[in-house]
Amino acid sequence: MEHYVLSEHGQQCLQGLMRIWFDFERQLGRVDIIARLQRGQFTVHDYQKLLLNLRQQVVEGARWITRTASSFDRDYADVRAVVIGHAQEEHRDYEVLEQDYLATGGQLDDILSAPRNAGSEALHAFLMYRGSQPNPVDMIGAMWIIEGLGHKMASDWAKQIEQCVALEGEYTRFMRYHGDNDDAHLEKLYQLIDRVCQNESQVQAILRTAKVVARLYALQLEEVDG
Repeated sequence: MEHYVLSEHGQQCLQGLMRIWFDFERQLGRVDIIARLQRGQFTVHDYQKLLLNLRQQVVEGARWITRTASSFDRDYADVRAVVIGHAQEEHRDYEVLEQDYLATGGQLDDILSAPRNAGSEALHAFLMYRGSQPNPVDMIGAMWIIEGLGHKMASDWAKQIEQCVALEGEYTRFMRYHGDNDDAHLEKLYQLIDRVCQNESQVQAILRTAKVVARLYALQLEEVDG
């Protein structure tokens, strides 16, 4: 999909985003709950904790994406349309996640009443703040990290979870859906990079937001065992 990015600034941005992604992968590998999954020492309780903590970020996803879309003026109407479409596609994802939690034996009241952990609070606050700025082109960096998780990791995580917990029925639908569909979402981001990367300051803003979101997402996962 890299062939969508043709401009000099777009290529510079893409290369920077890839470096940030590789650093993010290393950060995740050091998070205890992900390390246990990769070692095959992941339990049903671990999975329930992971879903319970992820839900708080997922349920707010459509809010920050929609806020971002509303902050683009008419000069970015084409960008706004793409972002609105993205919000529409994902605004009820949390319901699939909740059903996965129930399929593991979890109780609905527990996942509905769970507060955001410290990482989720910080991530949501940052995304809402940045998405509220005029023409927030830097939010392409946020979407790159979060959609990249689905594209590059969700399917592998789902397979590893199923091998570790071996429950009956379907209980990894949320991750499998994103593993199957986030490549299409990333394709849209590739197409937007050229559109929004028109100067050096925009490139640096996108990279900075991607780096912050990567760190806060890792913090969110670190707090699962908190």
